[in-house]
Amino acid sequence: MYHPETTPAKAGAATVTPHETFRYHHVEQQILAMIESGRFAAGDRLPSLRSLCSSMGVSLATVNHAYMELERKGIIEARPRSGYFVRKPGVPLPLPVTEQSTPEIGEENRTNLIQMVLEAVGNKNLISFGCVTPDPALLPGKALARIMQDVTRLSTYDSLSYEVIQGNPELRRQIAWRGQELGLAVQSEDVLITVGTMEALHITLRALTHPGDSVVIQSPTYFCLVQLLENLGLRAIEVPSSPEHGISPAALHEAITKFDVAACILSPNFNNPDGSLMPDEAKREIVDMLARRGVPLVEDDVAGDVHFGPSRPTPLKSFDRKDNVTLCSSFSKTIAPGYRCGWMLPGKIMRKALEIKATTNVCCASPTQMVVAEFLRQGLYERHLKRLRVATERQMQTIQHHLATYFPEGTGVTRPKGGGFLWVSLPEKVDSVQLFKEAKSQGILISPGPIFTTRDQFRNYIRLSCCGVWHERMEHGLKTLGELAGKLA
Repeated sequence: MYHPETTPAKAGAATVTPHETFRYHHVEQQILAMIESGRFAAGDRLPSLRSLCSSMGVSLATVNHAYMELERKGIIEARPRSGYFVRKPGVPLPLPVTEQSTPEIGEENRTNLIQMVLEAVGNKNLISFGCVTPDPALLPGKALARIMQDVTRLSTYDSLSYEVIQGNPELRRQIAWRGQELGLAVQSEDVLITVGTMEALHITLRALTHPGDSVVIQSPTYFCLVQLLENLGLRAIEVPSSPEHGISPAALHEAITKFDVAACILSPNFNNPDGSLMPDEAKREIVDMLARRGVPLVEDDVAGDVHFGPSRPTPLKSFDRKDNVTLCSSFSKTIAPGYRCGWMLPGKIMRKALEIKATTNVCCASPTQMVVAEFLRQGLYERHLKRLRVATERQMQTIQHHLATYFPEGTGVTRPKGGGFLWVSLPEKVDSVQLFKEAKSQGILISPGPIFTTRDQFRNYIRLSCCGVWHERMEHGLKTLGELAGKLA
């Protein structure tokens, strides 16, 4: 995947300005769409540079750069004095089939398997498709370093001191202003800063539940949430999620009617791992339904900012009129995972949330809060998000293309509209845990499907991260994964 700050220009190529970056990305998408639609098959010659310049109304440098990117990703190839040709089949894979199930209490312990996956996270020697964190090359490292230097030099005393328990006032103010743009009735005093989204979820569950309580979750759902529920002694009631629209209000109604539910945890915007995006109508219906039944709703909206469409999807909290929704999020997937800067809107549980926060780690680190606050205050976040969204979408498209090339017949893959990960269904005979172990022995990290549930499900599923920067090792990794899956099938 090309990134203007990290990828050197190819010898002899025309320089593309930052303004043209989105133009050649658009051209690249158009060419990919033509290949995937079957208009151009493997071996076909693609339109010349000049003909595309004329038909699309862009510069020669823009089209040239788009072709160079597709060539670097192994999708097309250049032949001397002949032009560009489609190198590999481009027929898109089908969507995974949603597993049909009724809401039941999950009984399987996933701790050992999850720990096995987490132990490999951060290993730089692995080709990683397992960890959903942006490649450092896609993050605003230079800007953050500059701001950190200013913060520690100009505000030495504050950066060395404890922050207030609720969090840095300027950071809370900036988060509140962003929330207001999304239709949230929120002020700075409504925000609590946490160590990532996981601490926000931990605080919320401790405030709302007791060991032995039942909690509704999507199925599949983020594996660290599965582990958190086990650690807190809570029972998970899984409601099936569709990659196309998330969970349905009808299925959720069945669950809260059948069981005594203490809380409901949903990720409506690009659920991890199936990437589902819940329609606004369903969001409104679910918020109203749970408010009427008195069931607290916990929203994990960590991926909402990484959308590929023209506007950010609406949080569940935007439809909350009864203060029944606790919103949890962070900047870990967008600004800096290592800063561990998360936040939540506790609403009516604020007093209890502050008590739990104070007795867990007192407060979050002062310097990183100050840096993120200044990054937001300077208006750098939206500019950075535009580049990050483009890079993530292009990485996802590239991986989808290579899955269609290298993976065995019977493979399906999601087509999310944001988030940064793909949910892949493999032929039924493939055991994804075995695939995980064999892939790891080959230096490749993936996330096997069974860790995303507390039930005996998703045995032949894997999640692949699309948050990296494309390089030849990734193509080799996908090819090896496809061969291993083919053998297991």
